[in-house]
This record gives sequence, C-alpha cells and structure tokens, in this order.
Amino acid sequence: MTIDVKNVANLARLALDEDRIVPLEQELSDILKFVEHLSHVDTKGVEPMTSVISMTQPMRADVVTDGNRAEAVLANAPERVADFFAVPKVVE
Repeated sequence: MTIDVKNVANLARLALDEDRIVPLEQELSDILKFVEHLSHVDTKGVEPMTSVISMTQPMRADVVTDGNRAEAVLANAPERVADFFAVPKVVE
C-alpha cells in the first residue's frame, strides 16, 4: 500500500514526508473500503441524476447580437489594420 500512496501522491504532484505515508495509507484504505461498500447498494430503478433538485437550463433566442461593433471590439487592440487585429507572424 505504501507504493500506492507514493504513486497517488506523485500523480497529484504532492510532496510527501515519509512520516505522512502511514497515516495516508490508512485514509486511502478507508476510502477504498467505503467505495467497495457503495458497490453493494441496490440502485435498480434509480434514474441517474446530475443534481439533487430537478432543473432545466434556461434557453435564449438564437440571434446574433454582437454584429457591427468593430470599433468597440478593436478599442483595446495594441495594433490594428483597418477593421482587423494585427498580430506578429508566428510561422515562417
């Protein structure tokens, strides 16, 4: 289990002191036992859900609302050519 704790810590990019490994072994073991316990729960007939309350996403009209605003869009451009952003060449 020590190797598992070190591997998980490495994957999470956590630096672990050697004295923290044994307590974390027990915590990881407890978590895995709880997950194993959950696998025995009967969920037949239970619909999957994304929230504990019923909700729907608000819909909006599919209309273009930001057209003809070149000046507002380009107001903070460091450099521009006509109605376009000017950017440095990045590919030779």
